[in-house]
Amino acid sequence: MIGGRLGIIVSGSLTKGVEVRLDSAISVEDIAVGRYVTIEGEKRRFFGMITDVTLDAIDQRVMATPPDVSDPFIAEVLAGTTTFGRLHVLPVLTIGGDALSLLEGPQPVKTVPVHFSVVREASEQDVEQVFGQVEEKQFYIGTPLDMETKVRLNPAELVKRSNGIFGKSGTGKTFLARLILIGILQEGAAVNLVFDMHNEYGWKGSSEDRREVKGLKQLFPSKVAVFALDEESARRRKVSTDFVVEIGYDEIEPEDIAMLRETLGLTDAAVQATYRLARRFGERKWLESFLAIEGREELNELASSLGEHEATMAALRRRLDSLRRLRFLVPHARDNAIQRILDYLDRGINVVLEFGRYTDYTAYILVANLLTRRIHAQYRERMERALGEDIAKPRPLVITIEEAHKFLNPDISGQTIFGTIAREMRKYNVTLLVIDQRPSGIDEEVMSQLGTKITCLLDNERDIESVLTGVSGKSELKAVLAKLDTKQQALIFGHAVPTPVVVKTREYGSPQSYKELGFREALELKKKAEEEAKDLWG
Repeated sequence: MIGGRLGIIVSGSLTKGVEVRLDSAISVEDIAVGRYVTIEGEKRRFFGMITDVTLDAIDQRVMATPPDVSDPFIAEVLAGTTTFGRLHVLPVLTIGGDALSLLEGPQPVKTVPVHFSVVREASEQDVEQVFGQVEEKQFYIGTPLDMETKVRLNPAELVKRSNGIFGKSGTGKTFLARLILIGILQEGAAVNLVFDMHNEYGWKGSSEDRREVKGLKQLFPSKVAVFALDEESARRRKVSTDFVVEIGYDEIEPEDIAMLRETLGLTDAAVQATYRLARRFGERKWLESFLAIEGREELNELASSLGEHEATMAALRRRLDSLRRLRFLVPHARDNAIQRILDYLDRGINVVLEFGRYTDYTAYILVANLLTRRIHAQYRERMERALGEDIAKPRPLVITIEEAHKFLNPDISGQTIFGTIAREMRKYNVTLLVIDQRPSGIDEEVMSQLGTKITCLLDNERDIESVLTGVSGKSELKAVLAKLDTKQQALIFGHAVPTPVVVKTREYGSPQSYKELGFREALELKKKAEEEAKDLWG
């Protein structure tokens, strides 16, 4: 089916896109940025996106002295003759019309259509040709604007590189992240470790209008484990946890404290002092031994023996003392949380670590950094052994972090494990899913390494510039991004899609949406348990 005609090409260039004069029968009010069009060139068909809509006139004097259009007939005569609408279109692919495109599918655009080429609305078949047809059990993220065709994000391709989800507060970043995680989980593309700062991914979460929605554990009970830092909070929220995480003082290294420089207000001198303390007391005893010092005289003696300023040591002692309020920190953990997480991941079970009441940055950064550093080290060792001994590689792992700018800002990203993972891409089978409302706070080099970006509405110029760094057609996409709806719309571009696309994200929260997303497994497991109980008790 051919889409309806919109107009003809009147000018343009390969780098800046083409200008389309709207036919007189088409109202500019029916056109929206982000929609797709096709262009019938002489030798090939082009596939592009509308990035701007403008009003124009043949005689510019009409703009200065507008005619009286109270008479409908005069208004109709002027429209399309003296005045007209103009579209700016960014061609991105060729989709047939030459032998290469027919054999190899859509190809990147390398030229422009000739003057007066006809521009039409893209049909459902055109979009399917570009994005591929979605089979019944395959994951899709949503549909293009005003279309029913499903846009697929291939989870297997997605997890090959680190990815980002961005948008200002309230635009649905968590909603989108939950969908992406479900897609990865549903198709078994990787296992996930989610650092769930606000308790939104495990057992249940909430929609943008604060309705309760099911979390990953309810949808896939046999494939998801909920770990908790705060057992009391989990109990109050009636969340059944698989493991309660404790972290021993003996597990905390100076590198973990260095990540807390900003949140604890530590100076460079104080951070360096932690390394000297570790050498003095031992790497497994330094923190507990330092916190056990009570008297000022004893603290001054320690400072003198280490060659540190007394004020520096006193300030460090006060700052680190604030860690005592984190009840999951104990002298010695009863169980090894890192090994437990790895055990679940090795069995193909995804892990969501809920933080309960510990929603401040100190707890989140400390735990996420500490666990990720050790887990990444294990993956690195396993990958190197697999390469050397020709044995099976570990399952691909996706680590999800919120408030990513706290881990990946320009000052520290070069020293953090998260910056290392982003730059490594998939070298050790570990990638990131970063979620943030302030992408401008993330190091530019890290942003350039993100394979696919899913961006909700952003209204800060610096954030928009950051997200679109290094993207072809940046200025055109900027206009599209600025016009997104505040909810349930996102611009997706990068490695996992053949062309930038604005989607209306799929529904999540209704019984039908749960069924489509795999809730059948949960229902089947519940039914099986009920049948077993019936057989057992008669």
